[in-house]
Amino acid sequence: MTDTTTRTPQPGDILPFTATEATLANGLKVIVVPTGFPNLVSLQIPVQTGSRNEVEEGKSGFAHFFEHMMFRGTKRFPADEYQAVITRTGARQNAYTTDDYTNYHITFAKEDLETILDLEADRFMNLEYSEAAFKTESRAVLGEYNKSNAEPLNKLIEVQRDTAFAAHPYKHTTMGFLRDIEDMPNQFEYSRTFFERWYRPEYTTVIVAGDVDPAATIALVERLWGAWSLPEKTAPLDIPQEPPAEGPETAHVPWPTETLPWVTVAFHGPAFSDIEKDHAALDTALDLLFGETSDLYQRLVEREQKVDQLFPYMPSNQDPELATIMARVKSADDAVYVRDLILTTVAEARTKPVDARRLADAKSHNRYAFARAFDNSESIAGTLARFVRYDRDYGTLNRLFRVYDALAPEDLQAASRKYLTDGNMVVTTLAHGELATATTAAPRLADLEGSTSTTAEGAAPRFLVQESESSLLRLKLLFTAGSAHDPAGKEGLARLAASMITEAGSQRQRIDEINRALFPLAAGMGAQVDREMTTFTGVAHTDTLERFIDIVMPQLLDPGFREDDFARLKEHQRNALVQDLRANNEEELGKERLQQLVFEGTPYGHPTLGSVSGIETITLDDVKAFIAEHYTTANLTVGLSGAFPAGFEERMSGMLGTLGGFPSGDRSTPSGHGGPRLLDGMRVEIIEKETRSTAISLGHPTEVTRTHPDFPALWLARAYLGEHRASVGRLYNRIRELRGMNYGDYAYVEAFPRGMYQFQPDPNLARRAQIFEVWIRPVPPEQAVFALKLALFELQKLIDEGISEDDFEATLEYLSKNVFVMTKTQDQQLGYALDQEWYGLPEYTGWMREGLAKLTREKVNDAVHRHFSATDLQVVMITKDAAGLREELLAEGDTTMTYDSPKPDEVLAEDAVVGSRRLGVTARDVVVTPVESVFG
Repeated sequence: MTDTTTRTPQPGDILPFTATEATLANGLKVIVVPTGFPNLVSLQIPVQTGSRNEVEEGKSGFAHFFEHMMFRGTKRFPADEYQAVITRTGARQNAYTTDDYTNYHITFAKEDLETILDLEADRFMNLEYSEAAFKTESRAVLGEYNKSNAEPLNKLIEVQRDTAFAAHPYKHTTMGFLRDIEDMPNQFEYSRTFFERWYRPEYTTVIVAGDVDPAATIALVERLWGAWSLPEKTAPLDIPQEPPAEGPETAHVPWPTETLPWVTVAFHGPAFSDIEKDHAALDTALDLLFGETSDLYQRLVEREQKVDQLFPYMPSNQDPELATIMARVKSADDAVYVRDLILTTVAEARTKPVDARRLADAKSHNRYAFARAFDNSESIAGTLARFVRYDRDYGTLNRLFRVYDALAPEDLQAASRKYLTDGNMVVTTLAHGELATATTAAPRLADLEGSTSTTAEGAAPRFLVQESESSLLRLKLLFTAGSAHDPAGKEGLARLAASMITEAGSQRQRIDEINRALFPLAAGMGAQVDREMTTFTGVAHTDTLERFIDIVMPQLLDPGFREDDFARLKEHQRNALVQDLRANNEEELGKERLQQLVFEGTPYGHPTLGSVSGIETITLDDVKAFIAEHYTTANLTVGLSGAFPAGFEERMSGMLGTLGGFPSGDRSTPSGHGGPRLLDGMRVEIIEKETRSTAISLGHPTEVTRTHPDFPALWLARAYLGEHRASVGRLYNRIRELRGMNYGDYAYVEAFPRGMYQFQPDPNLARRAQIFEVWIRPVPPEQAVFALKLALFELQKLIDEGISEDDFEATLEYLSKNVFVMTKTQDQQLGYALDQEWYGLPEYTGWMREGLAKLTREKVNDAVHRHFSATDLQVVMITKDAAGLREELLAEGDTTMTYDSPKPDEVLAEDAVVGSRRLGVTARDVVVTPVESVFG
């Protein structure tokens, strides 16, 4: 029997939706939310198991492991058939694991609701995998660990938690201990125990949000999921509770390569609660003390410029967790100074209540910030999943916001006194080598209490308006100028100019004053710079529009241009290039270096961040000149989305008319941009860098942009090879799934910067020249040459044999529906509309679906044959033993693969063919570059 309840919004609720909840006889919880957004449905399935549940010695990492294994299939839907259904429906799906829960999510067209529910029910009830598949996947998990720990902050958090916790499973991260991951291939039998223990209906919630009928949906779930039953569960394993802390504790991570130091100060804090004040109070206190509107942020980041990142991090965990303040310091000499200022601020929080107005602003910010998340069904369902997972209750988030709304300054002070203590403290640092010995012994908080912490008018711009009923308003100012307009020797100027608009204040207000004014509005304006576009995006609620415009428009119309802001942002940009990209991120480094080499000699031939030497030469006068030349009404298109008030377009036109303009109305274009330069043969650059694995990117320029008639055909070929971060595709299937070599393998026919951090590309990256690229995520060094050969083998096979009729039809069906998923958010819809206007093309979804509908298998194969090459291309590989890799590439010998478990004969036969492939490179074709020289 199903118990059903309907919840309607009540005064004070943060959730504006009517939801229907049901509990099936087997214990499964179902929550259905009609969102009012048409055509799409988002399904989220949070399971109450995470690394918190890994309580047995030597068995960490299994919650995250099953996030992977759940895509291995069943008897009814083996992995390839599962992916085929996903492809046919045009859906996008993935999963993530946290300390407390694992969430599976998928977004799709509403007509496929029954198909998707049936598919997901089958894998939850009937997951099946062999020992060989288990071993293969365990190696992919090890590859993910290697990738993750190439980033300093991830390693610091791992050490911090290991130091802070003695008994609770929060001692390890969701990835698990390395020793356990390395032993995971030997834990096949235990894996089944873990799955049967935690993947049960009484721990699972099915959330369906979108264009749905609640009663029909619940009936459908009951029909498809009602048979899920398991043997009666045994007594649950006790999760060890952490004894009272007896700190302070300290730990240091010596990083093997050059990187900026990190200083973190953490405290054992409270568990999440939606009815008690402690968690909400401490979370709010830390944000006000260390967030972007805080006095300490203004002092360390903007005035003294000793720190380039400062932020608090307090997860909302089931059990007591760490509340951390994190600071990235520009000089190791300032580490103690920064730590002690953090501790001084903490000490003050214990003795001095926060300002009541700032607390009111924080409450306002929280409400408006959440409202911004409710602009599409996927975001709504994803937000619910984060909170429903505690007690499988739709009301959790509404109760939580009532707790936040009821907070008073004395509540924040009480929480600070209770949790921010010497005994609860954990100080963790990271640096290249050791830090000053003073970092090993933090001062007592009691000793710090009471100390002190802290133009002429131009032509009217073009407008593109998307009217809707949404109270969330989005404003985009797109200037047709980007890094391709950087003068020679001043690479990075376009990026720095945009930063001086959004992060350096106006003549009327400094940036700290602007951030504080915007905080209660939960509004803001950010910038994105690409090769030929700079886009400023502002977001505000209709209730706050007037205040928002009054605050942010002077940043563009009357910039502050202060020398201290310029020095801070210039150094921040250099650190982003040298530290974040070059030193700490092999995958993005490889992709950006590939772009640079492919477009060498053209205005696209450097990253938007610039070059080290270029950034150093830029002056504030250069920034002013760039803005005066390029931020003009002739170069500007204004995009508006949402229920803007009547007359707003005319008002904006008048305000923006104070920008400069060209009498002819012509847009600026970069000079010297030649056509694609196809290589004659293969070129390989090996970047030598201290790293556990080898990252690979390869590709070549192409003349096919969206204006080219072959673009839809190559768009389909790209999806067939492997769409970005999707668990489907030929490359993904052959390299990752079949052989377990890495975490994923994807192809692109449009540039996709920042791909490591997101699943879909940002809009406003339109270009007049494009790149065909294959991204092979890091593999073990001993498999690097084979991985390269395998990718080239598959690419050559596509060029020679083409895509099959079945694969063509499946990919075409997927893309025809997925185009709606690509444009599901307000930002994407407005951004793609501006891109289409730049290209001179019609509305994106209709244009793309029309182009896809005209395709045939023959047209796709012909376009691939004419535009793709598996021999004339640039390769970038990043590895530790560059000399050894170069020698292996030049040796042109047969390359072999070894596996942890037996592989079918046909796989081994294909391995022999792949391994015998000759790359055809000579000594002059393979160069080694020290990582310190890249982007110099």
